[in-house]
Amino acid sequence: MKNIQADIDKRVEFIKSILTDSNSQGIVYGNSGGKDSALVGILCKMATENVLGVMMPCGSKRNYIEDIDDAMEVANEFNIETITVDLSDIKNSLIGKIDNTIQLTDMARANISPRLRMTTLYAIALSRNSLVAGTGNRSEAYMGYFTKWGDGAHDFNPIADLTVIEIYEMLAFLDAPMSVRTKAPSAALFDGQTDELEMGITYEQIDEYLLEGKADPEIKDKIEQFHAKSEHKRNLPIVFKGWF
Repeated sequence: MKNIQADIDKRVEFIKSILTDSNSQGIVYGNSGGKDSALVGILCKMATENVLGVMMPCGSKRNYIEDIDDAMEVANEFNIETITVDLSDIKNSLIGKIDNTIQLTDMARANISPRLRMTTLYAIALSRNSLVAGTGNRSEAYMGYFTKWGDGAHDFNPIADLTVIEIYEMLAFLDAPMSVRTKAPSAALFDGQTDELEMGITYEQIDEYLLEGKADPEIKDKIEQFHAKSEHKRNLPIVFKGWF
């Protein structure tokens, strides 16, 4: 059986080493009120006192109610400094400017939110001589379920190797609030969105495939199609290297 405490200790040491090697004074991360950001915030706070969680509502009704409530519950329980930067007006203004020239698709509009959040986190981190912690998990990464240059952008990620199942196991071990352990995973980019509904597949199915190699042929094909289609997200930009 996996030793969760030993795993946590290694991740905390990893974070400490990143801070030392980069000569950074602290960490900034997006506190979304979800499972992944909760675990990242807790691990970072175990590594350093100088951790700032940033709540960044950006238009979705859920951002202003459930997400903020859950984010603050985690912050209060683990004594994580937290601020709110409302990005809704900025997003609406940007969409308005672009729409004057080119009509954006719904997905293009939705992906503006995580990119604005990335910009906000890096601006704050640079002002505090801090690093930006990523909050994506292995399951999302394999499926390409993240926004390129949005929530996929960060300086380091202490949970990138953990599946969703493992995230929940670690949160339970740390006695994190039940609110973040029981809510349906969602990027909340638009009202009514959930990860599993949008992907058309459950995290249980994804994780069973990633951890045990088990999946019905139809499920396996679907997962691998998502993975292949999103390969560009997991690599640096493709550049011309010349003819040699």
